[in-house]
Amino acid sequence: MRKPIDSMKESRRNDPADRSSWALINRSMLPVKLVSAVLVQFVVLVIGSSVLAGEASAIPSIGRVGTGSYARVAPTGARRPPETIYAVDTLCPPFPTNQWWSSVLWTPLSDAHYPHPLAVRAERTGLRVFYPGPQIIVTSRSILASMPGGSEDLTIGHSHIRSFDEARVETYSDWFVTVRFGDFKTGMSLTYGHGSPFVYAQYRGGTARIVFARKPEIWAGSPAEHAVAITVNGKHYALFGPRGSKWIAVDDSTWVNLASESPVFSLALLPEKSEKAFALFSRYAHSRVIGTEVRWQYDPATSSVVTTFNYKTVEYEGSSPGTLFALYPHQWKNTDVKILPYEYASVRGTMKLAEGQSFTTRMTFPGVLPVLPATPSWNRTIVDRYLEEDCTKTRGTTGDTYWEGKWLGRQATLAALATENGNRAVQQKVLRQIQQRLEDWFTAAEEGGRLKSSRLFYYDGRWGTLIGYPAAYGSDTELNDHHFHYGYFLRAAAEIVRYDPSWADASRWGGLLQMMIDDIACRRRGDSHFPFLRCFDVYAGHSWASGHARFADGNNQESSSEAMNAWCALILLGEATYDTALRDLGVYLYTSELYAINEYWFDVSSENRPRSFDKPVVGIIWGGKADYATWFSPRPEAIHGINWLPFHGGALYLGLYPEYVHRNYEALVAHKGGPNWDQWADLIWMYRALDDPQDALRQFSAAAGGFQPESGNSKTNTYCWIHSLLDMGRVDRSVTADHPLYAVFRRGEHRTYVAFNLRTVPVTVHFSDGTQITVPPGSRIAIQRVTKRSP
Repeated sequence: MRKPIDSMKESRRNDPADRSSWALINRSMLPVKLVSAVLVQFVVLVIGSSVLAGEASAIPSIGRVGTGSYARVAPTGARRPPETIYAVDTLCPPFPTNQWWSSVLWTPLSDAHYPHPLAVRAERTGLRVFYPGPQIIVTSRSILASMPGGSEDLTIGHSHIRSFDEARVETYSDWFVTVRFGDFKTGMSLTYGHGSPFVYAQYRGGTARIVFARKPEIWAGSPAEHAVAITVNGKHYALFGPRGSKWIAVDDSTWVNLASESPVFSLALLPEKSEKAFALFSRYAHSRVIGTEVRWQYDPATSSVVTTFNYKTVEYEGSSPGTLFALYPHQWKNTDVKILPYEYASVRGTMKLAEGQSFTTRMTFPGVLPVLPATPSWNRTIVDRYLEEDCTKTRGTTGDTYWEGKWLGRQATLAALATENGNRAVQQKVLRQIQQRLEDWFTAAEEGGRLKSSRLFYYDGRWGTLIGYPAAYGSDTELNDHHFHYGYFLRAAAEIVRYDPSWADASRWGGLLQMMIDDIACRRRGDSHFPFLRCFDVYAGHSWASGHARFADGNNQESSSEAMNAWCALILLGEATYDTALRDLGVYLYTSELYAINEYWFDVSSENRPRSFDKPVVGIIWGGKADYATWFSPRPEAIHGINWLPFHGGALYLGLYPEYVHRNYEALVAHKGGPNWDQWADLIWMYRALDDPQDALRQFSAAAGGFQPESGNSKTNTYCWIHSLLDMGRVDRSVTADHPLYAVFRRGEHRTYVAFNLRTVPVTVHFSDGTQITVPPGSRIAIQRVTKRSP
């Protein structure tokens, strides 16, 4: 699916087994009756640290964390990510793969990447800059806003160096990056980031050299001054040299800045051709962004996530503090920052300009459930029959991390449904299956102590990543899709921990769980072993799937719903283990990705896509385009369904806008010429049930059990999902709760309130409409049905 890259020389790293923080999931909030046990385990860890070190040195290929272990060297026959990493020598692992700019790390000169509203690419002549907004192309299957070949719009180069062999990452922050061309003595460092209309440059041994695609039109300022506004290719830019400098034209399309001191330069994309806009950007021209940082807070009382985006700037040349930034639709629709009267076009919709040193968004967290509850229309005998049928389909040989993960996720849902149906025998059987399978993966050694060749995880210190073998879809050589694969493992672990929280303790399997969590979503900046939030783009609000992003259209993500599966697992694990920081991380990632999905994959408001694009959904979001497509199938069932699966108690967000569910489903029916499903009929019925459960049940019943479920789904889950929604109705997004494990449904004049409690004390859940229910302790559920008329 994606091209592999040549490998290279290894750099030395400290062993992650030495990090004691990995050896436990935070239990500081445990009830008093468990504190003594935790203290005993902590003492055992401290006293046993020398023993573990001895074991690790005796078997240097294996690192031990509690009961679990992982490989310190790649297993026999395993493929690995490349050895050459294009970063400056002073920048050490771990490296942030799966970002919008990651191709800079993977190749001597980058592919196009998309810090909207701009698009940029590191080339031999410097950094090429392009504004795609005015040239968006719409086809029957795509919205294209990519950087074309050639030289448009302009290239930022160096006055004394005409060609660079490579560009390397010099530094980065949460949504900005600095790329160095040349060396520390002669070269240039260029800084740019998501939402920024600026590119900042610092020169060594020379000054700015700008090559335009064609002769620019000058309309403000003057080349005889340090600041000048131009139009090229129909786009408006401003060039800001240091004060006292001037511009000379080498030829019709090449300008060089003449500066005797302080060789700084800033390029700005102007939203319009006006003196007023030029004056605004002049105030911030040399307020250089040197750091960006996101902070989040989950507020249970209002079931909201407050996210703050901070800019750290250094002011040169008398610039004003702060900067200008363009907000995506999911940001400007949910912020109270003052929006300026300037806009940019983008493939994500309109971006709106603001100014300052920070801005904040507030988004509603809709809650998650471990499983949908059993309701009166469940026929317990039928559910038991489906459970027996589904559970006889055991997975024989171990699959790769993706397909093994999907099986683990399927089994976790079956175990939860067996609990709801009161079938303890099946529940225990399936829990034992997934526990044994996870423990096998979390053990790197065979019985004789030798390193296994499969069913294990390997820590790669060059990049700072955890790789599972057998790998799939480039998860080893390209570091693709880790949040998809590992999200299933984590959700299966969450089902175990619902009933046995000690399984995640330090002395057992908590260390390996934490490593897996940290690989996809480490919440600690500056961690010595994993990058901060590897798979998540904090400014775009969603995840990226490709580790290297080596595509002309930038990075991409297909199955947004599998990302949501991972973030739901973090919430459940955090809640069950009293790790509020982990829970809140999951809530932040889940809520942010949810808002991005509804704006960009689904566009539930029909405001962000060109009117000529008539599809209600896109299968893949790219940096430079949106595709009604998948990586694996042209069938419409797959294009729609890949952003639904897997269905579980954390998938109810798909039904927050029933009117959109109806539109999406009807478009799929129209594409097929009727409800004639060639694949994934079970997923389509389950999605349909979020709007019309009666029609979903009619289609399900007509199949008479003769359908083949999608490989990560089951007949049991299909039956139970449809019947639960038949009784409870649509998801009601107008009511929230002060507890993370909740859902509210509406059917006619009836509301159904559902809450789970994974802790060891009763929990009273308060809903925003005044309803409250008390949930018993110990992975228990409470349901309350109330008749309430709408105000």
